[in-house]
Amino acid sequence: MSIEPLITQHLDIWTAADTEKKSGRGRSSGSAGGVYGIKKLRELILELAVRGKLVPQDASDEPASELLKRIATEKAKLVAEGKIKKSKPLESITEEDKPYALPQGWQWARIIQLFQVTSGGSFDISAEMDSGEYIYLKVGDMNTSENETVITTSSRFVNPNIKERNGIIPANSIIFPKRGGAIATNKKRLVTSEIFVDLNIMAITVPRSISLIYTFQWLGGVDLAQLNTGTSVPQINHKDIEPLIFPLPPLAEQHRIVAKVDELMALCDQLENQHNNAAEAHEKLVTHLLGTLTQTQNTEDFNTHWQRISEYFNTLFTTEASIDALKQTLLQLAVMGKLVPQDPNDEPVSELLKRIQAEKAKLVAEGKIKKDKPLAEITEEEKPFDLPVGWEWVLFEQILSYKQGLQVGTENQFLKKETGATRYLRITDFRNDDEIRYIKDSSQDVYCNEIDLLMIRYGGTAGEIVSGKKGIYHNNMFRIDYDQKLLDRKYLWNYLALPSIRNELDGGSTSSTMPQISHKVMNKIKLPLAPIEEQQRIVTKVDELMAICDQLKSCLTEANQLQQKLADVVIMQVI
Repeated sequence: MSIEPLITQHLDIWTAADTEKKSGRGRSSGSAGGVYGIKKLRELILELAVRGKLVPQDASDEPASELLKRIATEKAKLVAEGKIKKSKPLESITEEDKPYALPQGWQWARIIQLFQVTSGGSFDISAEMDSGEYIYLKVGDMNTSENETVITTSSRFVNPNIKERNGIIPANSIIFPKRGGAIATNKKRLVTSEIFVDLNIMAITVPRSISLIYTFQWLGGVDLAQLNTGTSVPQINHKDIEPLIFPLPPLAEQHRIVAKVDELMALCDQLENQHNNAAEAHEKLVTHLLGTLTQTQNTEDFNTHWQRISEYFNTLFTTEASIDALKQTLLQLAVMGKLVPQDPNDEPVSELLKRIQAEKAKLVAEGKIKKDKPLAEITEEEKPFDLPVGWEWVLFEQILSYKQGLQVGTENQFLKKETGATRYLRITDFRNDDEIRYIKDSSQDVYCNEIDLLMIRYGGTAGEIVSGKKGIYHNNMFRIDYDQKLLDRKYLWNYLALPSIRNELDGGSTSSTMPQISHKVMNKIKLPLAPIEEQQRIVTKVDELMAICDQLKSCLTEANQLQQKLADVVIMQVI
């Protein structure tokens, strides 16, 4: 049969369904997601290969039964010479054991009949070196780009003595993890020259009378996680892999299968590259067109650019990434005053700022608060863009204040609420309520309500805003306080979510090892402040548009799931 028409006649199905995780280039990208349809197509090619449905059989090929006899004779000779151990008697392969029918001339055989299965060994730590005669491979070394398919290097090397050489993994082998979480990665690698491997790795050595690559292709369809018989720690033992049954074709057909698989995988590579190149070009186009909206200062130009985008909206916003870019652009347009019209009846920010300053001056004169230090003015060169009439550029230090949380040792935290106890909020509590903590402290200055905005100040999520819970909060966060007459909560939250602001916060981190946000960095951030009434109109419009974007993403997800099902259906019809 020919599979090429299956590829070319269903191009729309193979390329339409994206997985969430984009793949690396090439066919051996391990767990990389790739394009779902192409990923399924690769799996189909390998499945057809080991079922004998990829290339036609040739009656002149020596049957696999003869090949099995020769392999048995070779193994008996190695046993007699003491080079390998004699295998235990094998259970015969019943009809129920066979997952599918094989073509004429093929043969089912157990792994132990055909291959030598070997587990790795260990060396004294003092014997491991940065360079040496032999590679000493550890599971982590299988992840390097140099070892993506064939083992070529390692982080450790050894110069073994004669006795230690007994544990060598011969060339013409395939290795994979046999212990721990690495089993689930399903990584398999080719060994083309002698190496040593550690105790967490197992090897299958392929005799020269069987194609190494055909065996590798078959093993690629074996889910290692299904072989795990470990309890607390995942583990694959010899007894788990040696009884597996292997579809053995005539040697000549093995070579034809390998050549055809290479040919078809190259077609898949081309298909995936074309898809990825088109996706990259699409992303650049969307970025450019959305950029014209935020970069223009002229209303007429803005309307022209928006008209161009709206005309091709259904073509441009067809991926989750493009819709996410649209959402970020909408947030940026919102704080530039381009999302809703201005109302001349709104009180200008400058007037409100004067009134607030007058109130502060009165409190200073009455000795109720301290006089603020003079603030540096924002120069014209420092303003990122022009603002509408009635808006003002302000520094965060002019309108915000911060209160860092409370550090409480775990010995003073408890899980059961007691009289006089207050909830203690950690970062994890804003993700879930799996383990609620309480403390006996009622410090109101570090207490937050559901509507308060807290910023994570330290760690991998530094700069993120969390809200929606009440309690005393951890000192990994600080509360952002502001005058509600001047600033709308959601307007500020949206502004802080902008990538440009997150980049500014990251760039000002006070730690070289772990991101850390300081009040000093926060104070220097510039905010385009709209009249409070307009802020509220902006927030309403943003919420409305974000809901539409979320609906678009939901429709895309449903369409993508449908395309994945279509790919599955086409493949099931072939198998």
